[in-house]
Amino acid sequence: MLYYLFEYLNKTMDIPGTGVFQYITFRSALAFMLSLLLSTIYGKRIITFLRNQQVGETVRELGLAGQNEKAGTPTMGGLIIIFATLVPVLLFARLHNIYIILLIVTTLWMGTIGFIDDYIKIFKKDKEGLKGIFKVIGQVGLGLIVGTVLYFSPAVTVRTDTGKSDIFKTPTENVIVQAPVEVKSTATTIPFFKNNEFNYAELLAWTGEGYEKWAWLIFIPVVIFIITAVSNGANLTDGIDGLAAGTSAVSVFALGIFTFVSGNIIFSNYLNIMYIPNSGEMTVFIFSFVGALIGFLWYNSYPASVFMGDTGSLTIGGIIAVLAIAVRKEMLIPLLCGIFLVENFSVVLQVAYFKFTKKRFGEGRRIFLMAPLHHHYQKKGYHESKIVTRFWIVAIMLAILSIVTLKLR
Repeated sequence: MLYYLFEYLNKTMDIPGTGVFQYITFRSALAFMLSLLLSTIYGKRIITFLRNQQVGETVRELGLAGQNEKAGTPTMGGLIIIFATLVPVLLFARLHNIYIILLIVTTLWMGTIGFIDDYIKIFKKDKEGLKGIFKVIGQVGLGLIVGTVLYFSPAVTVRTDTGKSDIFKTPTENVIVQAPVEVKSTATTIPFFKNNEFNYAELLAWTGEGYEKWAWLIFIPVVIFIITAVSNGANLTDGIDGLAAGTSAVSVFALGIFTFVSGNIIFSNYLNIMYIPNSGEMTVFIFSFVGALIGFLWYNSYPASVFMGDTGSLTIGGIIAVLAIAVRKEMLIPLLCGIFLVENFSVVLQVAYFKFTKKRFGEGRRIFLMAPLHHHYQKKGYHESKIVTRFWIVAIMLAILSIVTLKLR
């Protein structure tokens, strides 16, 4: 909203300084500072409200050190993250931008699913929360919306030929060539490869001429799968104080770098990467989101004064997935969100191996002492603050390696 006000003042009154709101970097910095302040200052009030409403965590008997002491700690702290993210976005972002609209819808959509799940657990006293099938339906619904908009909206385009110039000058003549154009495309980026662009439509090339118009049959299911997988991965990672918020902040910050360079014609030209018009505006949302996550850590770090609950974890996963897809870096998710992947994979392995050995030997056996992976290390006697810190370090290393893929091919 403030963006439009200052744009109006700059154009009609030419007031000195109002033009600075045109710059994404300036608005991103303001969004980060405001979200950080909102999450730390108003976060305390939200926690007090949750405590007064007796919105306390019900702790299962897992046999983990310090677990029982967490009983009654307020949950639904994801409301802090959502509030501190959306307020700066509404103030500083260009709200008519298609990517900003998608991210706001994602935040509210996944936040609502998570809120319903937490509400059932706390007030209905049902430890299972929202039935898994309804969670999946909600995630698939969001995937359908995001995939459909990204595929069919005329506002979503790419340019892969940023290195071409409109005019090549020689000492004797000017040779005019066709200017690069923005096109609809389902192209994405494959990390670590020199010719690193892959078009989902190519998977239908065997069907014959005109296969490009059926690319949505591949693209939309891929979007649905990624959103479902990443949101569930974030949900599983939210198991000990500060783990999900800290690792997510690192991943989102890295995505902010990808978003900024992909949305800037100069940087995308220099780095020889896909230019995505108007995507740079997502940087404002990203820095607001990072500020909210860091501010939430003020209260969520060990010993936690509040838990994010599914209200926060599902929202975080959904936002990360949509950001990666929008900036055409979804194939980097296994690396960038390696913590989510390992946590998710540890559960799948544990369950599969237990069922296999029970069928084969009549007794279920386990690979890990407990899944997800962070509980395995707790069982081994590591303090949860040490586990969280080391997972953060791994997340930083993975984020740096992901950023390096801009040049490492």
